[in-house]
Amino acid sequence: MSWSNWQKSTYSEEGSSCVYLKTARDGTVRLRESEDHAEVVLSTGPRQLRALISAICARNGGTR
Repeated sequence: MSWSNWQKSTYSEEGSSCVYLKTARDGTVRLRESEDHAEVVLSTGPRQLRALISAICARNGGTR
């Protein structure tokens, strides 16, 4: 898998705890952690990712 075209989340802090996202050719959204380029890539759909982000925001009192 090519590591080009990954975009760092604007909500990630500087340093080693960054989340990168990329849209794959099949329309799925790929996520990876900045430290682990080799193995761990999560794949989900845009609707499911939106639901995850909404749930996290709700749990954190609506802040992103």
